[in-house]
Amino acid sequence: MTGETDLRTLLASMTPELLDGIYVFATLAPGIPQPEGLEPLMIFREREGTTLIVTEAAARAAGLAASFRCRMITLNIHSSLEAVGFLAAIITRLATAGMGVNPVSAFYHDHLFVPAERAEEAMELLMELAKENRV
Repeated sequence: MTGETDLRTLLASMTPELLDGIYVFATLAPGIPQPEGLEPLMIFREREGTTLIVTEAAARAAGLAASFRCRMITLNIHSSLEAVGFLAAIITRLATAGMGVNPVSAFYHDHLFVPAERAEEAMELLMELAKENRV
């Protein structure tokens, strides 16, 4: 299963889903182990440190300093990792509304982390974008 590559099909067929929970981004300095029992949604290692996306409650319980209080939106279409322009179109739409977004692409879906207080607005913008691209 390789996923969809046609931009119009991707935009028209996506069904954004706002997931429950508040997430945050936290970081660990190089060489600092991940707190025991912490189950991050995402882990990404860079030279400067390890980024974790975790629930706000988990970050607090682990004593991690965190930033960017956000909600997660899953785009519920199997986009190809080689699809061109899908996230660019989505991020442009949200940026036009003055909204920052942190996208994460996984094998089956793309996920957006949007400011917690603007999550419903992001959903409306995404649904409008999908509707505009339906034939």
